[in-house]
Amino acid sequence: MKALLELVRAPAALSVPGDMMAGAAAAGRRAAPGLALSSVLVYWAGMALNDWADREADAAERPERPIPSGRVRPGTALGIAAGLTGTGLIAAAVSGGRRALGVAGLLAGAVWAYDLGLKRTPLGPVTMATCRALDVLLGAGPQVRAAAPMALAIGAHTYGISILGRAEVAGATVKTVRGALAASTAAAGLAAVSCLRDGSSSSGSSSNGAAARAGAALLLAGHLAATIPAQARLRARPDPEQVRKAVQASILGLIPLQAAAVAGRGRLPAAGALLGALPAGRWLSARMATS
Repeated sequence: MKALLELVRAPAALSVPGDMMAGAAAAGRRAAPGLALSSVLVYWAGMALNDWADREADAAERPERPIPSGRVRPGTALGIAAGLTGTGLIAAAVSGGRRALGVAGLLAGAVWAYDLGLKRTPLGPVTMATCRALDVLLGAGPQVRAAAPMALAIGAHTYGISILGRAEVAGATVKTVRGALAASTAAAGLAAVSCLRDGSSSSGSSSNGAAARAGAALLLAGHLAATIPAQARLRARPDPEQVRKAVQASILGLIPLQAAAVAGRGRLPAAGALLGALPAGRWLSARMATS
């Protein structure tokens, strides 16, 4: 069981439901648990497919991973990827109908295209960013325009994670570190635009709107505190171990970014519940790989 959890990078999935919740909040919709489940299943499918596609490279670079270590057979990993993808699409259709199935289908297609061909090309980080942006739009339903700033914010931060992830074996270059820092900073700026707009339009009294904006600002500061220092330290120590720590911090840094979008809409209890995933994520990440 542990090998399978490692295969799908189980702890990292804690950062996935918040995408859908952020999209739903930005669009003024109720979050649908079934759509969050769909996102998680497709995410896990992508992790299993990634290890199947990289099994030969991992045998030399990361022999401890489940497939090269012999704990999971390649055919099993591919079957898990296919099964999780299909189940994720079914969950989207049941929960959100034809439109949600269409977005989930685009998401699954992008995941498979990334793992099977685009990962090692210049389009790799862009494709990963697109996957996360589609996650946000999955929660937004037909209100795509309303959720666009938050989708771009989460996409930008994911782009930074992706370019860092490419340096986990050889170490980071100055260009890579600058790119990651710029992406995380841009994500905070785009999220601030979305949160300020949502906070000003949230229902209730002006004091509630002020509380929403204050909560969103605090969470955006938490996002920057969780990601920027870990990435900035790579300028002095760009070795692979530090890169992996920065990637882990950046993945968990998605959670306060997503929670800011939810708080900005005045949904402070939901934002707090989302933020509650952080301790579990840190605990699990200390015991199992997230990238």
